[in-house]
Amino acid sequence: MKIKVAKTAGFCFGAKRAVDMVYGLLKEGKKAATLGALLHNPQLVEELESRGVRVVGSPKDTPEGHVLVLRSHGVTAETEEEIGRLGLEFADATCPFVKKIHHLAGCSSEENRTFILFGDPGHPEVKGTLSHCKGPYFVCRDHKELQNLLKSHTELTNTPIAAAAQTTFHIGEWEKCLETLKKVCTNASVFDTICNATAKRQKEALDLAKSCDCMVVVGGRDSSNTAKLRDICAGQCRTYLIEKASELPTFSAGLSVGITAGASTPASIIKEVLVTMAEVNSTEQNFEEMLEESLKSMNTDEKVHGVVVGISPTEVYVDVGRKQAGFIPVAELSNDPAAKPEDIVKMGDELELLIMKTNDQEGTIMLSKRRVDAMKGWDIIQTALDNSEILNGKVIEVVKGGVIVLWESMRVFVPASQATVNRGDDLNEMQGKEVRFRVIEVDRKRRRAVGSIRSVLREERKAAQQKFWEQVEEGQEFTGKVKSLTSFGAFVDLGGVDGMVHISELSWNRVKHPSEVVNVGDTVTVYVKGLDRENGKISLGYKRAEDNPWVKLEREFPTGTVCEAKVVGMTEFGAFASVIPGIDGLIHISQIADHRIDKPQDVLKVGDMVKVKITDVDLERHRVSLSIRAVLEDEQAEADAAAENAPAEAVVFSTEDAAVAEEPSEE
Repeated sequence: MKIKVAKTAGFCFGAKRAVDMVYGLLKEGKKAATLGALLHNPQLVEELESRGVRVVGSPKDTPEGHVLVLRSHGVTAETEEEIGRLGLEFADATCPFVKKIHHLAGCSSEENRTFILFGDPGHPEVKGTLSHCKGPYFVCRDHKELQNLLKSHTELTNTPIAAAAQTTFHIGEWEKCLETLKKVCTNASVFDTICNATAKRQKEALDLAKSCDCMVVVGGRDSSNTAKLRDICAGQCRTYLIEKASELPTFSAGLSVGITAGASTPASIIKEVLVTMAEVNSTEQNFEEMLEESLKSMNTDEKVHGVVVGISPTEVYVDVGRKQAGFIPVAELSNDPAAKPEDIVKMGDELELLIMKTNDQEGTIMLSKRRVDAMKGWDIIQTALDNSEILNGKVIEVVKGGVIVLWESMRVFVPASQATVNRGDDLNEMQGKEVRFRVIEVDRKRRRAVGSIRSVLREERKAAQQKFWEQVEEGQEFTGKVKSLTSFGAFVDLGGVDGMVHISELSWNRVKHPSEVVNVGDTVTVYVKGLDRENGKISLGYKRAEDNPWVKLEREFPTGTVCEAKVVGMTEFGAFASVIPGIDGLIHISQIADHRIDKPQDVLKVGDMVKVKITDVDLERHRVSLSIRAVLEDEQAEADAAAENAPAEAVVFSTEDAAVAEEPSEE
């Protein structure tokens, strides 16, 4: 007997995700209860129950202290609301592909489209999807029901329609339904919602059934996708649906038997079936060879599990339970070229790996971790696209036309136009930075995901602006960054909102351009001078009252003060001199000297340092009057006063002089 195993038999992404979620809760020491059977596989349910996992029929039945797990089929909108009302702690294991159909059902109502869902009306996935419809909808089990629907509701031929299918719907039936919809309905939007794993599994099952004498389909009898596989195979050859190895029939010698399994069938059950068949028929073929050959074909790309046993700067060594030594080159560990092996894995870590190359001569197997991570990532990133989810990633590379963001081992290309808020910003500044983005395009065939940082930044900026305007008041102080300069002022980013500091508000001194005071990128402290809420404009102040030179002048240089001043300008009627930085006073021509002069230039020139007296200060009009003449006059007055107060000098005469003085004049 020859055994052939379908490559994608067993758990699909959604089923594995749900099971891993429950195991994760148990590992954390939490108690779990599933809302209905987690998967349509009784053996798995029994195994979970043996580990303490409870199955409940409704949210209100959840035992106290348990986390309620929503199974991969999803739940109705009403159930979600009930969970919220009860305040239950829950974990949502709903398959992302199912979530997508929920979203489509809700959108069809918003777009005034009639929703047509192809699937089993009694299936929990279908019930959950229909609960999200707010408008008219219909359910069709197959192509025949669609034909009957279109005959009884002729208005659907011209009505806007949104059509989708249960994730496990029969591919052949779906194709026939699509053909009819395209011919009959002129305004139909059709969405391909059949799970990728389902589509691939059904195609493989069909091809395998065509080449085998009989088929064995392993899975729960209540499983919709397992039933579809049985129906597909039964159309080609004799087919058996079994839930476990003990149900295997006896096969005649020489037959070729194909094996496939539903998406909710654990690998352990498939392996048990394979081992049982190999043992029964071990006389025809070496048992170990048959089992190894069958197990190898179970996984599409030769996936294996391994345990890290060694780490070096260039590769990681893994035990995969085979004679060959497994190793992962550093380039196959992660999509982040800067990541170090010791930062990614630790000794004893269990990894799911992809066999890249087997070298029997050297006894080695080259493995890849990043490719397995990427495979898983496509389903998750598709869900992120469908839900417009905001993700956190790291810019690992600046490339032509944009940047590469690494998220969960996925490389997401962000075009330059979507990388920054303002076009023209330097992308190199983003290298190595953590960013928030959303996925805007996924092309699995080209293995390409496109993201947008800009849309998230704009949303965050808008939210920040709204919050800012709700709280801002005049006089409030902010620390911001100078964003740009113009000839009339500086624009400052206050955290999502820009304000302008007019050039006159930058300094108490006269400046010709804002760059004399601040530069782009400077962090500055400013305060709100004025708000125009209607037009969204903010006037900012930068110069401080305590730095006002007029305050300093009033405090330190009152009227009558004599000080040094520098001549900074000349006019016909006098000269201007700087008393302190920011304040120039006028020395009128009549006050330049203690005598009449024809013009100021006869006595002064720009740059001269002169002693002046402050004769008048007009704080309101910001004017200062200075006088050199007053200083000179004060100095002269002081000199005269000194002379008057000095003691009389003694006059000494000689004897001869005295005699002469005493002689009478001849006159």
